[in-house]
Amino acid sequence: MTLVAAAPVRSPAHAILLLALAPAIGLGIGRFAYSLVLPDMRDSLHWSYSAAGFMNTVNAAGYMLGALGAARFTRRFGLFSAVWIGTIACVVSLALCAITTNFTLLAFARLLAGGGAALSFVGGGALGATIAQSQPAQSALLLGLFYTGPAIGIILSGLISPFLLQHFGPGSWWIVWAVLAALAAALTPALLPARTEPPPLRAMKGEDRIALMPTAIYLFGYFCFGAGYIAYMTFMIAYVRDSGGDAAAQSAFWCLIGAGAFASPWVWRGLLARGASGVSTAILIFITALGAALPLVGHSPFWLGLSALVFGSAFFAVVAATTAFVRFNYPPQSWPKAIGIVTIAFSIGQTLVSRLRITATFASHSHGNSET
Repeated sequence: MTLVAAAPVRSPAHAILLLALAPAIGLGIGRFAYSLVLPDMRDSLHWSYSAAGFMNTVNAAGYMLGALGAARFTRRFGLFSAVWIGTIACVVSLALCAITTNFTLLAFARLLAGGGAALSFVGGGALGATIAQSQPAQSALLLGLFYTGPAIGIILSGLISPFLLQHFGPGSWWIVWAVLAALAAALTPALLPARTEPPPLRAMKGEDRIALMPTAIYLFGYFCFGAGYIAYMTFMIAYVRDSGGDAAAQSAFWCLIGAGAFASPWVWRGLLARGASGVSTAILIFITALGAALPLVGHSPFWLGLSALVFGSAFFAVVAATTAFVRFNYPPQSWPKAIGIVTIAFSIGQTLVSRLRITATFASHSHGNSET
């Protein structure tokens, strides 16, 4: 595939930071901004709770499909091509959300966003791990820089979406999607200077196979993490709004999640450097759960802000820890496939929970209606 030529970047850190724009677009904006826009979409389009949740499920299913095909795609077209094409797919999905009210087309857009995000994430994670190898002493920090990408996207969408919704009023969700699509389109060309491909590491037949049994407990833990995080990222902004939080409060909460995520490579640098056994991942999952539970302690702005910071810092560090785990335990030619496998475990968890939550919500509302 031919891409526009661009000047090479000067350092591994620069290259990885540019690659981080892919998850900034695919995850920080394409996936998570839905939580900011969802309340207005649900009200304006007269969606039931099950319809609103279905959009989450189809996005998670797209993420799973993207992860399933990522290893084969990267073998055929290369790591950077996966990053580039996945990011373009996410930009297209954002644009589709801005120009239609058709439920089927919106569902397709969310499916495309999930698939594109997974493809660019797996390709970018493997490419970032390869670039980080050039400086072994700094590899944990360099790899962590890639995972500041979602934080950038979360902060940008948090600074934009609540204020647009407040300024333009009910029914302005499509304006938010249009602005986010334009922002993502403007950021995408900045990926090109990071275009690089490591020398092809062709494995002999069967050499890149991943033994699942030795990592079964690790994969199960990541599956549970995927199942648990989705409720917080989807509904906490609605909780803040329903608790009386205005646009400034919603923006502050969302940006605190992003700020915590942005700081995570430095906060957890030492822990990520010791990620070969999976203990680092387990510790970070526990801290993520602790952050998600803090609103149960108190509902004041202090507790909500602390929750956002702790959750944000640990959540994306967990994802970085899984890539570190792969880098420590598998040869480079197996990295795309291994990252794809852990991403599949994660996406199965969030897909199943999204679906179960829809079923439970629909059942509870049906029961309530029958009683009335």
